[in-house]
Amino acid sequence: MPISALEIPLTGEKKINNNIINTSIIIMLTFLGFLMIFIFMILIMNKKMTPLTALVLIPVLIAFIAGFGPDLGKMMKEGVKEIALTGVMLIFAILYFSLMIDTGLFEPLVNAILKAVGDNPVKTTIGTALLTTLVSLDGDGSSTYIIVVAALLPLYKKQGMNPLVLTCIIMLAGGIMNILPWGGPTARVMSSLKLGHTEIFVPMIPVMLIGLVWVFIVAYILGVKEKKRINKYGKYTQYSGQDIAGENDPALRRPKLIMINLILTIVLLGVMILDIIPLGIAFMIAFCIASVINYPKLKDQQKIISKHAGNALSVAGMIFGAGIFTGILNGTGIMNSMGNSIIDIIPKSWGSSLNLITAILSVPLTFFLTNDAYYFGILPVITATGQQLGIPPDILGRASLVGQASHLLSPLVPSTYLLVSLAGVEFSDHLKFTLKWAIGSSIVMLIGALLLGTI
Repeated sequence: MPISALEIPLTGEKKINNNIINTSIIIMLTFLGFLMIFIFMILIMNKKMTPLTALVLIPVLIAFIAGFGPDLGKMMKEGVKEIALTGVMLIFAILYFSLMIDTGLFEPLVNAILKAVGDNPVKTTIGTALLTTLVSLDGDGSSTYIIVVAALLPLYKKQGMNPLVLTCIIMLAGGIMNILPWGGPTARVMSSLKLGHTEIFVPMIPVMLIGLVWVFIVAYILGVKEKKRINKYGKYTQYSGQDIAGENDPALRRPKLIMINLILTIVLLGVMILDIIPLGIAFMIAFCIASVINYPKLKDQQKIISKHAGNALSVAGMIFGAGIFTGILNGTGIMNSMGNSIIDIIPKSWGSSLNLITAILSVPLTFFLTNDAYYFGILPVITATGQQLGIPPDILGRASLVGQASHLLSPLVPSTYLLVSLAGVEFSDHLKFTLKWAIGSSIVMLIGALLLGTI
């Protein structure tokens, strides 16, 4: 019998026993949740499993051990349904922008940037931070990754720079800009606490600016390191043939169609910003139009699809694997138990520092939980406690956003797998390379928020 199916009477001594058993269930689910994520991280970072196999097999095994076997099918189905449209969108977004790279659409941009920065990795890394910040204004992480990697990875290849530097800077800048009201987390906070953007987002703007300053400092540091490495050991050459830039094929270039491709891309981005039709459908239509315009011959269209199918399938597989992972976490109650258990360990004597505790705990909580689980499940509990202690909910809401600087590294964030696939790097390598800088972002934002009185 699964532990979630226990039914306990609610009167007399049995009510006390019920509370004890319920506490035991929460502790057990919490243990299983952290065990699941710990095993996942160990296997991935030591390259014992691919992200796809780990995302699917580990939660299935843990759920079976916990007695949830009969309900697994329904849980996994719900998780995959939640992520389905995102998966479709990413498949056709990769195909579309890969096609545009093949046609040479980004070549003038790459040449212009290369002319501006020269052969200077420091200028390139700072430019990466700037471009990511600007593109991230649309609030959509997936489109930001596709556009920035498509535009800059060829530049990194020409300069012989490590693509992990690219993914690190993109994720750092994206994590800060993810706090925009239309980015997701802030909207969840406002919805959960029934507050407006003036109470939650506007006071966070100076904190975001401090975070962005840190990102540009990190970009400068990484650029200096890359410059020294290249001068000492030579250019980086171990690029993946499955990244979004792929192998250069002059036969696929369409220089005479650059303006048509540019107009099509601008229209696509306009549709995305205005949310006229579902983004997955928009990319599907745009890809089909671009295929016919640029490659009228059937064999050329088939060549394009075959060339980039591996990358698109790799991303889609990991996205749907993440859907199974989160579906099981949600369906078993593990995710809520993990969040509540962490909150319960806070001593009551620390209540007056709940704002600081919330900001600090937002880093691990948003890493180990989905944004929905944290902001709709855990944050209301924190704010209810805060009201009893005289701490306004808007302060706690802002404090809960500090962890977003590290959130995008979480294995529960589907777009993370998109970024590493586009750049042709391993998730484990990206995690090791970026983690310390991402935690640094959260620390810098926390100190800034405290100094400014934001939280």
